Amino acid sequence: MNIENQSASGAQILNITDEFPAKVQNGYTMLLVLLLGLIATIASVFLIISIKAAGLPILILTGFFTLFISAGFYFLGPNQGAAIQLFGTYKGTDRVSGLRWRLPWLSRVKISVRVHNVTSETVKVNDLRGNPVEIATNVVWRVTDTGKALFDVEHYDEFVDIQIESAIRVIGARYPYDSITDDEVTLRGDAGEVSEELEKQLQERVMAAGVTIDECRLTHLAYAPEIAGAMLRRQQAQAVVSARQTLVEGAVGMVETALEMLSEKDVVELDDERKAAMVSNLMVVLCGERDTQPIVNTGSLYN
Repeated sequence: MNIENQSASGAQILNITDEFPAKVQNGYTMLLVLLLGLIATIASVFLIISIKAAGLPILILTGFFTLFISAGFYFLGPNQGAAIQLFGTYKGTDRVSGLRWRLPWLSRVKISVRVHNVTSETVKVNDLRGNPVEIATNVVWRVTDTGKALFDVEHYDEFVDIQIESAIRVIGARYPYDSITDDEVTLRGDAGEVSEELEKQLQERVMAAGVTIDECRLTHLAYAPEIAGAMLRRQQAQAVVSARQTLVEGAVGMVETALEMLSEKDVVELDDERKAAMVSNLMVVLCGERDTQPIVNTGSLYN
């Protein structure tokens, strides 16, 4: 069925060809008919040669009938389809595997409806913050509407490849590679959500080709080589800052607990100056990167 979309001005936008079943026959049934035609042809020859009967018209008729039937056979494998045409007009798709038969003046175009597994080329794209990143994806797709795939787009497999790259560029520019705040969706931290969004974007793009996307997952994600070193140093610096922050918070808690326990158990009474010295020493011990060396104080803190 052909559906023409028109704009408000009446101009044609797209000729949509929806798939529908073709009117073809079971090949094995027609094979039996072909066998009967061969028998009739042989009988006509026998009448002409042996019995001297006027069987020439019958021979011509049965011979033509046999050639007519034999010209309509074709095969379909599992997960294959055949688009039937009559002088360029789409007449439906046959999806039944095995031996099939159609009228000889009907042409056919085979198309695979098997699952395709494609790994895209690595695409360089600027993320939300303008940083160049490299992205590649694996896409599992199949043709579900042979009419659209064959007659609405030029080379549907190339069309899918181009749309994969376009979808990667759109999604890659929509999110940052890495996060500054924890509540931000990123390419690296939320690969599952990004892949789902990429699959949705790609499905919208390939719908015109009668293609269904079964799965879409990121297979490669990295900063572009020209900024990879700088971004690695930035990540290392952020990791060091985060680690030191956690270390300081833990040390402050330990010092606070120590002072409270000393005060509760009356182990020693400390004035403000002694507390400050103790806090300083504990913070140095807990936050220092090197092993501490004990120093025995034989004098007074106030000397």
